[in-house]
Amino acid sequence: MKQEKPKAIFCWSGGKDSAYCLHKVLSEQQYDVKYLLTTLNETFKRVSMHGVREDMLDAQAKSVGIPLLKVWTSEGTYDEYEKKMEAMLLKAKAEGIEHVIFGDIFLEDLRVYRENNLAKVGMHAVFPLWKMDTSYLILDFLHQGFKTITCCVNDGYLGKDWIGKEVDGLFIEELPANVDPCGENGEYHTFCYDGPLFKTKINFEGGEKVYKALEIKTEDVCMLPAKISTKGFWYFDIVPVSELKTKNLVL
Repeated sequence: MKQEKPKAIFCWSGGKDSAYCLHKVLSEQQYDVKYLLTTLNETFKRVSMHGVREDMLDAQAKSVGIPLLKVWTSEGTYDEYEKKMEAMLLKAKAEGIEHVIFGDIFLEDLRVYRENNLAKVGMHAVFPLWKMDTSYLILDFLHQGFKTITCCVNDGYLGKDWIGKEVDGLFIEELPANVDPCGENGEYHTFCYDGPLFKTKINFEGGEKVYKALEIKTEDVCMLPAKISTKGFWYFDIVPVSELKTKNLVL
C-alpha cells in the first residue's frame, strides 16, 4: 500500500527564495503542499515587508496552482502576528496538516522563533534550503530560468538605484561585498514573476519608487543585523498589466 505524503503548508513571500524552495519541494515530491501562506498588511493590502500588492500575490498563487491562505495584520506587533498565525495554523491542523515549510537559509534566531511558535500548536517546521551556499542558490535560481525583480531594498545596504532591478548575473556581480547574494540578511527582497514553478508568466508594470523611514514594527518578524544602520526602505510598486494590454502583448 502506497504511503501518503505528509501534508504541508508553504510559507510564501512571493520572492526568489520562496519560488526556488517551493519548486524544489514540489520536484522532490516529499510533501503534499496543500496551501501557500502569506502575511499581509490589512490597511494597505500588501505583502508584509515586501510591499507587493495583494492582486499580484493572487496572480502568483493562481499561476503556481496552489490555494493561498492570507493572515492579515494591522498593528504590526509580535503579539498580533503570533495570535493570528496560530489561529490560521490550527485551522490547517484540523485538516491533517502538520508541517510548515520555509525558505529560510541561515538565520538561526529566525529558525528558532519559527520552530518554537509551531511547537505551541503541535506542528513542525521544514527548511529545505537550510545552510545551502547562497552564492550557489542564486546562480542555480537563474540557471533554472526563474525571473525576479527587486521590490524592496534596505538602505543600510543598497540605495534607490537598486530598486526595481532585474536580478541577473550582472546584478549579482555588482552587489556590494557586505550584501549576501540572496539578501538573506534582509538586504533586498524580490517579486518572482516567471520560471519553472509558474504555469504562466506574471505580467506587470513598474510603478512608483517609494521611500519609507524605518518604523520599529515586526509584523513580518523581520530581523535586522545590529551592525547595520538602517534608516528606511525603498519600495517598487509592481502594478498589474490591464487586461487590454495583456491581450495586446499576446498579439
